[in-house]
Amino acid sequence: MSKTHVVITSIFAPTKAVTKIAAMPEYQLVVAGDKKSPADWQADGVHYLSVADQEAQGFRMSEKLPFNHYGRKMIGYLHAIKAGATVIVDTDDDNIPYDGWVFPAFEGQFDTAPANKGFVNIYKNFTSHHIWPRGYPLDLILNTDHNLKEADLTAETAKIGFWQGLADSDPDVDAIYRLVDNTEIFFDKRAPIVLPEGTLCPFNSQNTAVRQELFPLLYLPAYVTFRFTDILRGLVAQPIMWAHGYRLGFTEATVLQERNPHDYVKDFESEIPCYLHPNRVIAAVKRAIDPANTVSENLRRAYAELATENIVTAQEIELLELWLADVAALTK
Repeated sequence: MSKTHVVITSIFAPTKAVTKIAAMPEYQLVVAGDKKSPADWQADGVHYLSVADQEAQGFRMSEKLPFNHYGRKMIGYLHAIKAGATVIVDTDDDNIPYDGWVFPAFEGQFDTAPANKGFVNIYKNFTSHHIWPRGYPLDLILNTDHNLKEADLTAETAKIGFWQGLADSDPDVDAIYRLVDNTEIFFDKRAPIVLPEGTLCPFNSQNTAVRQELFPLLYLPAYVTFRFTDILRGLVAQPIMWAHGYRLGFTEATVLQERNPHDYVKDFESEIPCYLHPNRVIAAVKRAIDPANTVSENLRRAYAELATENIVTAQEIELLELWLADVAALTK
């Protein structure tokens, strides 16, 4: 069986996170560079894809995928699929794994939330601090009805599509949290929590594992704002997962984030779609999909509906089609 592939994009010289992951024998690390990456980028144990290497792969996406963009990661995903990956782990170059970094099994019995609760703030099950994930609807931040009570969790068997691991120290929160609080957080240790159909939470691309059957859902929209990119991906993925019998799971923090420098006001500006659109995105995707379709076809239909809602542009639809063509060519 192929190794689990870990995919990162980076414009920096090899970081502590890159060096540590590269030394883990159970993983194959793929790093997708960009035009800003050092020309002499090199690290032992890493399959590095320079811009020239990415162009040489022959993927259709290269026709339209922007440079100097987080979406360059998608060339890394395609490389991993081509190499036979059965699990792809998504992370960033500032997330340093703890020793023994591993995700739970993709099938088993897990603590499971009640169904059909809408958005829930999963961070509140891992800390008592007043904190919420990036992409969580702002109008729910003070609404405790959308916090999961421990007494309501029940042990249920589930097939997990995506695992989202949390990050200690500087977790994935929005710019509002960072501007008004920004307390350093170390999450509590606890068993994983799975969200059933109708219960959802934003998830990101920073400490995330996806199973082979759902690789099409790795698509990172490249023509939306940067801070909306992976949040939109996660919102789109959840109703599609439900339609195909998969669930989203969250684990305790398994990485320490030493965050690269950010301008919080610029982050806020980039996050405005995260604040305005989460409910519209979920409603649009649910309208568009059908369990009788393939995962790829449901993804295509979801984005077509998002385009009618003016949440994504025609350019996004064009890039998505190239992504789906590349995935289909690698998995047929």
